[in-house]
Amino acid sequence: MARAALQLGVRELALAAQVSPTTITRLERGEDLYPRTIEAIRIALEAAGVEFIGENGCSVGIRLHK
Repeated sequence: MARAALQLGVRELALAAQVSPTTITRLERGEDLYPRTIEAIRIALEAAGVEFIGENGCSVGIRLHK
């Protein structure tokens, strides 16, 4: 959802997170990834303007910073 909101392609996000495009695809399919890989993707999305909301037992979502 975050990648789509930013209108980023798989390759663009992979480059920003310094992971392979296959890794992004695996994440989006719900496959298990190393925690450090998930963190790298999260950091890249946050740097691009995504804010993750509703953690800690609440509904999870995102919003974009202006």
